[in-house]
Amino acid sequence: MKLHLALATFLAALSFASAEEKEIFNGKDLSGWVGNMDLWSVQDGTITGKTPADPANPAKSILKHNTFLIWKGGTVGDFELTFQYRIEKGNSGVQYRSKELPAGESGPIISGYQADFEAGKTYSGILYEERGRGILAKRGEKTVIKPAADGGKKAVVEVTGSVGDSAAIQDSIKSEDWNEYRIVAKGNHVQHFINGMQTIDVTDEDAANAPKEGLLALQIHAGPPMVVQFKNFKLVETK
Repeated sequence: MKLHLALATFLAALSFASAEEKEIFNGKDLSGWVGNMDLWSVQDGTITGKTPADPANPAKSILKHNTFLIWKGGTVGDFELTFQYRIEKGNSGVQYRSKELPAGESGPIISGYQADFEAGKTYSGILYEERGRGILAKRGEKTVIKPAADGGKKAVVEVTGSVGDSAAIQDSIKSEDWNEYRIVAKGNHVQHFINGMQTIDVTDEDAANAPKEGLLALQIHAGPPMVVQFKNFKLVETK
């Protein structure tokens, strides 16, 4: 049994190693990305999203809604994505298996899975579905998503186990410093990791609403003025 498990692990690693890594950010400019360029730029080799304060209410940014920088290199289905992020104030995340909706006043709008993170202590690592079914797993949870009884979008989230202690995971996240995030999506199974610690494990059995492939995008969130930065993206599509 141990031999079979070791062989399976080796074959999975070999398959990943042989897959081609895609460049999604050249480290110089935002070629291949679309968004409100008044809010997004490249600074010191990082994708930087910054929301100015509203002159009439400095505690809030000028954003009227969440908005996104969208990678236009195609859609992704099964993949592993690793990146580093740093955030000052507010909330952000990486959208995946997402779709573009009609743009709003502040720029592009996206719906779909989100690998969430924030400057606070509640949402980093969770699986959130933007403009969809909401929180599908809190930090530390292993969940199974079931269809709503009425067939609607309010899915049933069943907590079936734990992947770690939420407080311990949060303690490993560096405030206003660089952290590493990894997203693994295969079929209806998705996992998030921050700084090597697994944060969620979700099996999405809500077939009518579960996204199977879609866009990648970066979020800046309505609310207080904020700065978020991304670098060192590594995208590998898997089979």
